[in-house]
Amino acid sequence: MTIRTLLACTLLSAFTTVVQAQAVDVKIPVQTVDAKLRARLPPEILSAGVMTAVNNGSFPPYEIVTGTHSAIGASVDLTKALGEMLGIRIEHATVNGLAAILMGIKGGRYQFAIGPHGDFPDRQAHNDFVDFVQEYVVFAVTKGNPKAINGLDDTCGKRIAVMAAGSAEKVIKRQAEICKEAGKPALEVQSYQDQPTSTLAVRSGRADAFFSSQAPLTYFVAQSGGALELAGTGKKNGFGDLYQGSITPKGSALTGVLLEAYEKLFDNGSYAAIMKKWGLQGNMLKAPGVNLSNMVVGK
Repeated sequence: MTIRTLLACTLLSAFTTVVQAQAVDVKIPVQTVDAKLRARLPPEILSAGVMTAVNNGSFPPYEIVTGTHSAIGASVDLTKALGEMLGIRIEHATVNGLAAILMGIKGGRYQFAIGPHGDFPDRQAHNDFVDFVQEYVVFAVTKGNPKAINGLDDTCGKRIAVMAAGSAEKVIKRQAEICKEAGKPALEVQSYQDQPTSTLAVRSGRADAFFSSQAPLTYFVAQSGGALELAGTGKKNGFGDLYQGSITPKGSALTGVLLEAYEKLFDNGSYAAIMKKWGLQGNMLKAPGVNLSNMVVGK
C-alpha cells in the first residue's frame, strides 16, 4: 500500500466516523412490498430475487463505502427502502470511476447505479436517469482561500482537482481551453478516482482546489478541522440546473419501476425523512423524474 493510498484510507475512515455522528436521528418508515410494482421488474431480476447497485466509491453523504460490499449514507437508505418496496435484495458493488459504472451497466454486470449521478443529455444515449435530487457544483479550498478562487474565471493558472470522468471534469477541461485561448496562465486539471483522494490533494498542497458537488464538499469541509472551506457558492460555475439520479440501462423496464417506487417514497414521506437524516433538504426535488436534463432550456 502506497503512502498516498494509506493517507486516503485514513482520511476516509475518519470521515466515516464524522458523517455517522453528523447524521440526524430520524425514523425512516419500513416499506411494505408492492406486489404490482414487483411484478413489473425484469424477469431475470425476479427469478434471481436480487440485483446489484454499483457505485464508484464514497460520495458522501449519499454513499460512504465502509467495506467491500457495505456502505452507509442517504443513497444506501434509499436503496434499502427500494428493496423493501420491491421485495428484492439489493447488493452494493464498488468500481473505479463513472466510466466503469456505465460499462458495467451496459454489459449487464450491474442492474443499476443508485447514485446520484449527474444527468446530462450526452449520457442518455445508452442510459436513463431516474432523477431524485438537484445539485450545485462549487470549490473546496484551503482555509482563507489563498489562491482567491471564487468561480471558474479565477481558475486560470491554478491546479484544480476533479473526479475522473465526471461532469465537473468536463467543465474544468473546457475552462482550461478557455484559459489557453485567452492567453492566460495554464489551468492544470488533476483527475482522481474518488472524493477522499481528491480532497487529500487539496489538503496536501498538490491541488489548489477541488471542484465537485456541493453536498459532499460540505461534509468534507466540516470534517477537515478548519483546514478547508467552500468557495464559489451561489454561482452557476459552468452548469445550468443540475439534476442527479439513478442510472439504468436505456429503455429498461427497470427505469419505470424505479420511477414509480421513488414516487411512492416521495409520497409516503420516506424520501423527506432520509434527506433530512443526512442534511440534504436543500437538494430535494418536489417529485422524481426521468431524464430531467432534457427538460432544461439551454442544456
